[in-house]
Amino acid sequence: MKTLTDLEIASKAKMQPIEKIAEKAGIPIDALELYGKFKAKINVDLIPKETNQAKVVLVTATSPTPAGEGKSTVTVGLGDALSRLGKKTMVALREPSLGPVMGVKGGATGGGFSQVVPMEDINLHFTGDLHAITTVNNALSAMIDNHLHQGNLLNIDPRRITWKRVMDMNDRALRHITIGLGGPAQGVPREEGFDITVASEIMAVFCLATDLSDLKERLAQIVIGYTYEKEAITVRDLGVEGALTLLLKDAFKPNLVQTIEGTPALIHGGPFANIAHGCNSLIATNTARNLADFVVTEAGFGSDLGAEKFMDIKARKGNFQPDAVVLVTTIRALKMQGGVAKQELKSENSSAVELGLVNLEKHVETIRAFGVQPVVALNHFIGDSESELQKVQQWCKTNAVKIALTNVWKDGGAGGEELAKEVLKALDEPNEFAPIYDVEQSVEEKVTAIVQKVYGGLGVLFTDQALKDLAEIQKNGWDLLPVCMAKTQYSFSDDPKKLGRPTDFMITIRSILPKLGAGFLVCLTGDIMTMPGLPKQPAALKMDIDEDGKAKGLM
Repeated sequence: MKTLTDLEIASKAKMQPIEKIAEKAGIPIDALELYGKFKAKINVDLIPKETNQAKVVLVTATSPTPAGEGKSTVTVGLGDALSRLGKKTMVALREPSLGPVMGVKGGATGGGFSQVVPMEDINLHFTGDLHAITTVNNALSAMIDNHLHQGNLLNIDPRRITWKRVMDMNDRALRHITIGLGGPAQGVPREEGFDITVASEIMAVFCLATDLSDLKERLAQIVIGYTYEKEAITVRDLGVEGALTLLLKDAFKPNLVQTIEGTPALIHGGPFANIAHGCNSLIATNTARNLADFVVTEAGFGSDLGAEKFMDIKARKGNFQPDAVVLVTTIRALKMQGGVAKQELKSENSSAVELGLVNLEKHVETIRAFGVQPVVALNHFIGDSESELQKVQQWCKTNAVKIALTNVWKDGGAGGEELAKEVLKALDEPNEFAPIYDVEQSVEEKVTAIVQKVYGGLGVLFTDQALKDLAEIQKNGWDLLPVCMAKTQYSFSDDPKKLGRPTDFMITIRSILPKLGAGFLVCLTGDIMTMPGLPKQPAALKMDIDEDGKAKGLM
């Protein structure tokens, strides 16, 4: 019997009208702005505010591998499982970026019978939020260059403009370009570059703002560059924060969709976790907390990236905590961490699993460092042997770690009920959650805390450029902000080839970028790129459309 693809499963799903999903979630019909039959934006101002806030379950993972761990799949399956157990639950996810969709992933809405739908719409243009964020970013760029062209009253130094243009696609050719060539009528020539939209400060602002007023104020605080006297220039100085907010006002409303099993899902915002803070919008999470009793959300990549930023940046800003943390891993991932090549993963190799358990061990330690006891979700794949599964289960038992075998890809919510029961037990137990550092600490102390407590490294090396950036940050009084580490997702270190649990390593900070609108400092490590490139065989090569206009090849 042929195994159905994720797209085929999603296309056969019998979706409920979005009004029914809203009713289930307790959203008044007047608060809905319909985008067809199965999608809607929500006007949160028209939702009654409740005093009882939901329990927040954060789903994270061990270090990602090309084999894929299924973190979003488990997130959706856990939400469905809690719903099956009679719990009023909402799922809160990030919006997929077209860069990874067309590049490596091919889709980011879960998998199998544990998906959010309509899968095709969500993975492509959805409700246009990422296009709006791209437009706002580039509108600001146009206004900066127009200001230079029209006389430069603010005395902006074109050599010190830090703001970049963006696009929602991997395009390495745009990382470093020159603009304004062709004579005086074409503007002021200068060096420029593109980031990917989901790494932009506009995306981070969008995802951390609590309401429209906060959004406008955060946009106003964005630093776009410096004068010839090295004084910071902000969006407020340009006077365009109102126009930028206007362009974002509709996109800022959370998007309501559903899982295949009809659990309400909010999908809104999508910052990268290896560059930005890797969490869905705060306004969507808070809306779900207001409506449900349980909110299942995810943070990008492993616990060293998305989960650390969820707890040190998002939870701090949102004034809430994760009440439970699920740590997703797979036999395939552990075998790769144990040294097995991707093409050899189908072969049973219990010894490689045992070697790879050091990666799981460090992620467990990381979650515990925040004062929370994780629940390991062992995401089952066809081909996992009983011996391999037992290796992981025995390790968890020996180390007093809760674990549940999940099979949500094949069985949907039913395959996640064991995990849901373990999560409910964890929610009944008190935790001692606390961020890993205090914002009052110096930047060096905050970065060192992350490197030592989260990554397991020895310490930090600051390049000359990073020290120069740090001095500028301290001079301007920006050093009391949280830090957002931009680091490879494949390793605890800043070298993507160091798998498993590397030791005795230093993290090199090559530069520090102040993101005042987002409210954090971005520390660029190693060779991390803010504009990725496409792989040799991008997922787009497998995508097509049939004669009826239906998508093909979205994984």
